[in-house]
Order: sequence, then C-alpha cells, then structure tokens
Amino acid sequence: MHSVPESNFGNYCWKLQNGSQSRKYRHHFAWQKHCHEISSTKISSGDIGNKVSAITLDPSKKAVKKEILQPVGKPKAFVKTKATSSLKSLVDQDTDNVFAKPDVVPVKSASQTISQSTVPAPMDISEDKPEAFSKALLNIEDIDANDKENPQLVSDYVNDIYEYMKILEKKYPVKPNYLQDQEITGKMRSILIDWLCQVHHRFHLLQETLYLTVSIIDRFLQIHPVPRNRLQLVGVTSMLVASKYEEMYAPEVADFVYITDNAYTKQEIRNMENLILKTLDFSLGKPLCLHFLRRNSKAGQVDATKHTLAKFLMELTITEYDMVHYNPSEIAAASLCLSMKLLDGSKWTDTLTHYSSYEEKDVVLTMQKLSSLVIKAETSKLTAVRAKYSSSKFMKISTIPELKSQLLKDIANGCESS
Repeated sequence: MHSVPESNFGNYCWKLQNGSQSRKYRHHFAWQKHCHEISSTKISSGDIGNKVSAITLDPSKKAVKKEILQPVGKPKAFVKTKATSSLKSLVDQDTDNVFAKPDVVPVKSASQTISQSTVPAPMDISEDKPEAFSKALLNIEDIDANDKENPQLVSDYVNDIYEYMKILEKKYPVKPNYLQDQEITGKMRSILIDWLCQVHHRFHLLQETLYLTVSIIDRFLQIHPVPRNRLQLVGVTSMLVASKYEEMYAPEVADFVYITDNAYTKQEIRNMENLILKTLDFSLGKPLCLHFLRRNSKAGQVDATKHTLAKFLMELTITEYDMVHYNPSEIAAASLCLSMKLLDGSKWTDTLTHYSSYEEKDVVLTMQKLSSLVIKAETSKLTAVRAKYSSSKFMKISTIPELKSQLLKDIANGCESS
C-alpha cells in the first residue's frame, strides 16, 4: 500500500491513483466528461434550446454555476446589433420555458402623467399671482420686450433682479436719528457729505460711487460711533472703499491723504478701511436710488431733462440728515414723479406703478420733502450739489425756472391738487 505524501498536491494525486475520490472530485470528473461529450457532438442552433432545457441541477450542491454551451466548429460571436435585441433571436421558440418573456408594463407619456390641474393657464390671475393679476387688468407695457437681443440688458432676469434689490434695501436699513447720543451731529454729517461731493467731482468718479460712499458712512456710524476728529477719516475711507467697489480705476490712498491736507496718514486710512469692512461684514451690496431711477425712467419713457432733474432732486437728499432712513426706491420714485409734474405735468402711469412698486399717493409726502429741499437749497450754505448741477454737463438743471414756480411751493406746502 502506498504511503500518503506530505503535500496537498501529493495527497490529491494519491487519492486519484487509489480510486478513493471524494464526492467533490467525482463531481469534477463528471463535469469534465459532460463537457467533452457536448464538445464532441455538433450542435445546431435549433438544438441549443433542447440542450439547455435538458440540463438539470442537483439541489444538493450549494454552488451553482452557469453552463455556457458553444457549438463545435468555427466559433461565432454573438453581436448585439440593436438596443432591443434579445436571446430570443438566437434560440427557437421552444426555449420560451427557459427564457421567459417579462411582462410588459405600459408607460404613460409625460403629457399623460401631468395632471390637468397642474398645467398653468395662459394667464393666471389668481390671488397668489399679483403680478399676473395687475398685468391682466391694467394697461402695463412690457418695457423689456425690445431687449431680447442684448445680453447685457438681461431682459429675462431684470425683473427678478429688481425684486431682489428691494429685498436688499430693507435688509440693510439706516435708522432715523441714528446719531442721537453721539458726539457727531446731523449738521456735521451734512458738512462732511457736502465736502465729499466736491471731492467726488474733482476726482471725476462715477455717480454710483458718491451714493455708495454716503450709504457706507451712514451704515458704519450707526453701528460704530467715532469722535469728531475722526469723522473726516471715515468720510475719505468710505469713498476709497466705494471707489474700489464701483470704479475701474480707483484713486490711490495717497490721493486721499493729499485731499485731506495730510490730516491722516496712509496707515490710518488703511486701518479705518479694515474697521469699516469688518463692521459692515463686507456687505456693500445695498442698492442705490440711482439704480431704481434708471429703471423708472425707462418705464416712464422720460426724456433726458426729466431724468436729469430727478437726479438733482435725489442728490439733494444725501446731505439731509432727516432723510437717511428713506428707502432708495422710494426716493427714486418720488424724484421722478416730482420731475414729471414740474416740467410738463405728466401723470404717473400704471406702468410706472408696476415697475416702481409705488403709486403716486405713496410718494406724496416724499415729494413734499423734496420740494422743501429745493427751496431750502437756494439759501443754504451747502452749495456743492446745486453748483454741480448748474454746469452745462448737467444741462444747468438746477437753474431752470420750474424750480422757482408756484407749483413747487404748493407741493412743498401740501396744497398741490391731485
């Protein structure tokens, strides 16, 4: 009798030689024999189904392997030519019991799955659609209809942008009388703003830069009080920040040192810049009244004279401490409405109401305040704005006779009839 080898391979060979194969090895040789019988017989494509159906699996075996049957001779690869092809094209109909056809579930089209109640009507005038309701009942013109071909005018998003701007102006408010209990007074603030108007004009900066400068000053001072000897530093630094935000080529720090007659150093301006930005949390996106005025002027289809007069009226408000809490959109609407009344008596149309979100009755008190500022500007010592708009660049709009008319005085006194 042969001795049992040490290695597993020797043990395997020894068992084969002595005929004492286990059930596992007997199954292995049976499988090899079965494959040899199949490969030695030519199988046509019609016999594949019968061969497959004739194969039985022993349930006692744990591992079940797929048996792949290939016809003898020149092997031919099965190529899937269509996305919908299946094994049915490769076997006869008698193999349906093996390759069962799945149940076909009809799929509804997208138009069938959408409920009729969810499909919006051509014009929705329901209560939760105030914009559609107003457009349906009022004579509102689409002022962006001719801007589709100009991507810079973003006609598809412009209404959403202005709605967002109205949210932002309420997000960053300025409190009325915010200088109360501070060393700085409203008169000091007015003198500072009037001086900054001259600096702005000398540096040839954009109009947006001036309005943003005033906005930064008010928002900063209401949170962080400063002594009076630092007020001018706050002013020039706010203009520096606004210039970096709005201008393509902002003035240098040395320019502001020079304009203050070396009252402050470069380092002091830089330190104040850091303090302002941290105090405002770098949020400089509060909209300006100039943004809303341009939209309103487009909606009202006003000429350059009315638009320039409205700009003059708006700029008179930046030195007025009593108007720091007015929303920019309200100032813009009131300025244009007053400009239209003074020049030719134009009416505030439904289109203007829709795009400005203000009716004429909503800005009556603001127009009274603006009329009082015009009358007050004739004798005021703060002359920067009035002198600026007396130049030919601004059509000498501050010198027109309409600003001295009886109509203006009646509006200021609240006596103007609607």
